Amino acid sequence: MGAAAGKAVADVAAASKTRAEYRLAVAEHVILGWHCARSSGADFAGIWDSDATCTNESLLSAVDEIILLAEIHAFPMASAARRSMEDALDIAMTCLIEGFLRLRVWDASKLEGRGGLRFAVEKLSVSAAANGVSLAFPTTGSISTASTIGELYASGESQSSTADAVTVLLDGEFFDVLDLISPASLSVLHQIAVRVIRAGYTKGLLQAFTNAPCDFLDRFLSILQLECPLETDQVSFEDAEWWTAEDMIKRWILTTKLVAKALAVMQRQLHAQSFGAFDRFKNDYFMAIAKNSIFVLLRFANGFTSTEAPDKLVYVLEMYEALSNAAPGLLLLFTRQGVELISRQVEVVLAKLERALRVMIGGLISRIRTTDRSPTAWSAAHGVGVHPLTRYAMTCVELLSPHRAALDLILANGAADAAESVSSLGSLVAALVTSLERNLEEIKHKLSNDTAAAAASRELFLATNASFVLRRAVDAGVASLLGDGWAARRESLIARHVASYVEACWPPVVACLETAGWKPAKAVAKFSAAFDKAYESQVHCEIPDPALRDALRKAASEMVVPAYSVYLHRHPQLERNVRYTASELEQLLSELFEGEAANRNKS
Repeated sequence: MGAAAGKAVADVAAASKTRAEYRLAVAEHVILGWHCARSSGADFAGIWDSDATCTNESLLSAVDEIILLAEIHAFPMASAARRSMEDALDIAMTCLIEGFLRLRVWDASKLEGRGGLRFAVEKLSVSAAANGVSLAFPTTGSISTASTIGELYASGESQSSTADAVTVLLDGEFFDVLDLISPASLSVLHQIAVRVIRAGYTKGLLQAFTNAPCDFLDRFLSILQLECPLETDQVSFEDAEWWTAEDMIKRWILTTKLVAKALAVMQRQLHAQSFGAFDRFKNDYFMAIAKNSIFVLLRFANGFTSTEAPDKLVYVLEMYEALSNAAPGLLLLFTRQGVELISRQVEVVLAKLERALRVMIGGLISRIRTTDRSPTAWSAAHGVGVHPLTRYAMTCVELLSPHRAALDLILANGAADAAESVSSLGSLVAALVTSLERNLEEIKHKLSNDTAAAAASRELFLATNASFVLRRAVDAGVASLLGDGWAARRESLIARHVASYVEACWPPVVACLETAGWKPAKAVAKFSAAFDKAYESQVHCEIPDPALRDALRKAASEMVVPAYSVYLHRHPQLERNVRYTASELEQLLSELFEGEAANRNKS
């Protein structure tokens, strides 16, 4: 009887084993069929489509069957069936994780269409590139002749419309009214999480978060129009033209602001939703997609850390400021471990940008100090007007002045080992002005000769450039950074150049009235001829600064007109026969330094 009972138990076990193997074989067939289709590269469907609107019930049932068999330990250890089950379980988890990676959790549909956010972003990025939202120095070998920032860029839509678009896109309410999470994904994420937890494959799901798609963020990152693979440490832009670098950095700044805003809203909405079993993972999930997008931005910025060309100084400076400003808000999104990782990466990129900026600043000072001083080139091409180098230097000052806080920090951090002794924006402006004046003095000496006309031209040249430096420094708001007496000293310098100009040009004209042994009529004729020569040599010179122009005219008139008037008063018989009356002489002197306008006035 005992033998019969034992046989009955064995028969039941065998039957049970057969049923479990059968269930394994059926489920394994479905799972392996999916795996083969996937491995062959052919189109295949997972458990869910990307919109979570369709479920492959047979495949899901097969996954459930494999998980259940593993849960109940249907097969003994080291058995062939156990090995088959474990292999099938690995494939089933792969199926679930691929389903997760195909799932569209974040709804980017509102970014489509002409009226949507995507259109606005694309329009904004194009407008920003066309309008010079951030301006930059002229390129090497092309010292700008533009006299104001406005003249550097004049095309496309207005900057105000671009700024308005930025404001709308970054407005908190604009993002808040968008329901970013696709409702259909909630139940699917729960179903995936439940099965992963049951099977003990949570580590695999956590690893999958690194590659989790996010169409919503991808829309903003696409503004960069650049592939940034996760495994790439640095993206190099050294071969790009300067305008290409400008456009890329503008796009990066815009993208950084949008991504920072979008991440904050995404985190808020993610934590407000209930995902069932997936709630256990949603913080890690968000950290992963946030880290991915931030690393793309950091790698992009890192690509500019080897840039040394002064032409790109303002671009890279704006990138540094944008990253510095965005970093605190981005770090608030992360837990402690994530904060430490992101913070280290941000600090590394900022430090490298600082070093690059200090190199560029040194290069800028060197460029202004050593730009070609060929006397033939400058005297023939530029006369007494504002030297292109002066215009370039002060345009640089004007472009740098809004970035005082960042420059003070960058220069102070590198003051100990800087090639140039600059530790703040003020000392940088002083170095630029000093370098400029040394160069202009060198030009002055190389242009020197013994003629009165040359001496007068040199003084006009130096007065014009000194005046330009003073006015632009005041307009840029940096004059106060150069010391309490700097502006007064500049005014005194300009006054000395004016006096030197008058002494070089007009005393020889007045001296004609006192020519020894000459009759009054002949002396006046000689005076008139000398005056005409001096007048004609200067009437077409252009002095752009109205205040300096008036000062020069007044100084010349005060030397020439009173002396001529006194001479005519002493010789009244000449008044009807002279070429000029005293008032006519004064009128002519009031027309000096009009440049091309003098020709138009005569015609």
